[in-house]
Amino acid sequence: MAATGDDAAAMDSIFRAPAAHSAALKPSPAASSQAEGPEAAADNPGSFPKKTNTGSDGGVETAEEAVEPAEPDINELCGDMFEKMAIFLQGELTGTCEDYRLLENMNKLTSLKYMEMKDISINISRNLQDLNNKYASLQPYLDQINQIEEQVSSLEQAAYKLDAYSKKLEARFKKLEKR
Repeated sequence: MAATGDDAAAMDSIFRAPAAHSAALKPSPAASSQAEGPEAAADNPGSFPKKTNTGSDGGVETAEEAVEPAEPDINELCGDMFEKMAIFLQGELTGTCEDYRLLENMNKLTSLKYMEMKDISINISRNLQDLNNKYASLQPYLDQINQIEEQVSSLEQAAYKLDAYSKKLEARFKKLEKR
């Protein structure tokens, strides 16, 4: 039974779909000899399926292999893709290298800061050692000052006692004098 009308159009589209996929994956010699683009395909009548009517079937259409216009060469597309991927990866690697350079510079600056802090702490330690040595050399004098202070305190106590005793004596003397 022959397909007519809508059924024929559906079958025609089924036949065209596999041919389109195979033409995209493996271009035929006829397709590669054709010019690229839809304009060239419109000029070339061999690129469209032929429909012929036979007298005995009355409206039966026969389809020949559908030939689509040639797509850009897959090698060119792959080359373009690889170039763009190389540019992308180069950018990614450049960004990563810049990050590592930044980290390296930060580490160098941090190392310099720590070296400065180390030098400052060494100077502080040296100055503290000098102060401790000076304090140790002054310690005998400080001990003498403490002894003198203790003696002055005891003399002061003795002076207060002597003053109190002299006041008592004076009061007694005045009392005796009045008699």
